[in-house]
Amino acid sequence: MLNSICIPDGVDDFKIRKALLNDFGIEIGGGLGELAGKIWRVGLMGHTSRRRNVLLFLSALETILKADKFKVQPGALDVATEIYEDK
Repeated sequence: MLNSICIPDGVDDFKIRKALLNDFGIEIGGGLGELAGKIWRVGLMGHTSRRRNVLLFLSALETILKADKFKVQPGALDVATEIYEDK
């Protein structure tokens, strides 16, 4: 199972995926075919869907996007935390 995330305009697909892998050990896929450079594919099964890994991914992505001067709207970590607390 995968979650597709639209890549915001002006964000370099490969640069962000490379930083996720090199800086945080997180590997996500890029879009294929017509979706190449337009979406990221993020796995959502088993180990990757654990609270710690979801929060790590969201935090890492936010950190990298901010470092790349992309304006990130706050709140993703809060929403994810609430979802896990409700279980």
